[in-house]
Amino acid sequence: MTFQFIPTAEASIVTLMASVNKVIINPLIYFLFALAVIYFLYGLVKYLLAPDNEELRTSSKSHMLWGIFGMFIMVAVFGIMNLLLTTVGEKNIQINNGDIKVGELQ
Repeated sequence: MTFQFIPTAEASIVTLMASVNKVIINPLIYFLFALAVIYFLYGLVKYLLAPDNEELRTSSKSHMLWGIFGMFIMVAVFGIMNLLLTTVGEKNIQINNGDIKVGELQ
């Protein structure tokens, strides 16, 4: 009878990256994407509600631009994570609502 004091688990880098992507990266991307959309909509509402105030319209254009930039960054991060998963040697990656099902290595 043997006792293990420290449990060990074996996993590949692909399953580790998929788990980190599913548990940490994807929720963070969704949250930051939602913030960027809200920031963009805030700038849009300010822009539409102040037709005469040129200073306020300029600042709201800046808000909309930074909101679009934030959305672009979040989409790029999502694409980079998928690129990393496929580069490691994964041949079966299926993404369904943030769940990543990882197949076998090549």
